[in-house]
Amino acid sequence: MANHKSSEKRILVSAKKNAINTSRRSAVKTAAKKVLVAVESGDKAAAVAAARNAESKIMKSAGKIMPKKRAARKISRLTKKVSAMA
Repeated sequence: MANHKSSEKRILVSAKKNAINTSRRSAVKTAAKKVLVAVESGDKAAAVAAARNAESKIMKSAGKIMPKKRAARKISRLTKKVSAMA
């Protein structure tokens, strides 16, 4: 258990940041999954809209919950799948 006031505060701040990061990570995964589902169903308009939303969420999380290069790679792969639709 924390022995100092500042230690107690750090525990609270860490828990809050952990909850926020978990939520963001989940939102990114959900957005990416929506793109893949739209691509598999063959709905180009829905896939483009989902990809735009996913790109926004991924870029907002870049540098916070994932490295920037990983974010760029995810966006690139999703865009490639949407573009490959006939």
